[in-house]
Amino acid sequence: MASPQIYMQRCLQLASLGAGSVSPNPMVGAVIVHDGKIIGEGYHQKYGEAHAEVNAVKMVTDRYTNVDELLKSSTIYVSLEPCAHYGKTPPCADLIIKHQIPSVIVGCRDPFPEVDGKGIEKLQAAGVEVTVGVLEAESLHHNRRFFTRVQKHRPYIILKWAQTADGFFAPDDGTQHWITGPESRKLVHQWRAEEDAILVGKNTVLADNPQLNVRYAEGSSPKRVVIDRHLELDKNSHVFDKTVETFVFNAEKFDVDDNIKHIQLEDFDNYVPQYIMFQLYLQDIQSVIIEGGAKTLQAFIDAGLWDEARIFTGPSTLGKGIRAPFISGKNESSQTIGNDNLQIFTNHL
Repeated sequence: MASPQIYMQRCLQLASLGAGSVSPNPMVGAVIVHDGKIIGEGYHQKYGEAHAEVNAVKMVTDRYTNVDELLKSSTIYVSLEPCAHYGKTPPCADLIIKHQIPSVIVGCRDPFPEVDGKGIEKLQAAGVEVTVGVLEAESLHHNRRFFTRVQKHRPYIILKWAQTADGFFAPDDGTQHWITGPESRKLVHQWRAEEDAILVGKNTVLADNPQLNVRYAEGSSPKRVVIDRHLELDKNSHVFDKTVETFVFNAEKFDVDDNIKHIQLEDFDNYVPQYIMFQLYLQDIQSVIIEGGAKTLQAFIDAGLWDEARIFTGPSTLGKGIRAPFISGKNESSQTIGNDNLQIFTNHL
């Protein structure tokens, strides 16, 4: 018989399939096991729709005629504590109790105040045996975006930039210089599809006129966030094409033009990264990837306001230009992407 860790690992694999589609909900996978055999599995596929447990039970009901008998002698594995409240869908704890599933194995507790142990308590009160903490570290890491938003009242923040082999971010004359190769650019587009929003400063738009969308990968384009203090950007820039919701943080005005939202910050000299992240939190944005420029990236680094940094180093050199940001954190990994080196850092402050 397979170990509980094997089934929980499958839950996490399933949960990953919901990346980019379930925010601001967490990614969750569920597996139902009977006599050492998986008889049903599912994951949370889209925000507002059925949760993982519901889809796993549905697979059992679709496949077998003796559903009640099977579920009454099965174990359900879930990567995150089953919910106990009515939200967009009914409580999953109630579903488990209804079908008299006798054993539930949970990856980690849900810190969301409406849940946070209540699902476990409800199951135990109904006589269900509950085990918590199987692959707990992996389960916590898996939903780090959701947990950051719930616990810190801000999105999970990913910094991303490319630098030359001699440590430069870009030429200092405002021209465009490609540092990374096609493999790295394709990977960046996949990352964009996995996050809720992408943020850049005014100078990045002026220099590159980026589209900030997903073109070289599968998935939806993230919402755009632009910092333009005095609203100096050309309204014909790609970032204002209204293909996705766009937030413009500025010091001049607050208004809404279709899906372009100007959000005015009264104080543009102090705590700007903090104000922006809190406003994005209020917009239900669970994660943001910051792609530049160097000044914008450094502002978030100086504020200690980042969770993860993904840094590409290309083989070319510039000799002079805008220096790449400086970061200190835990170097989690290093790998080769095409001709580039990718390093991942995490912030444990």
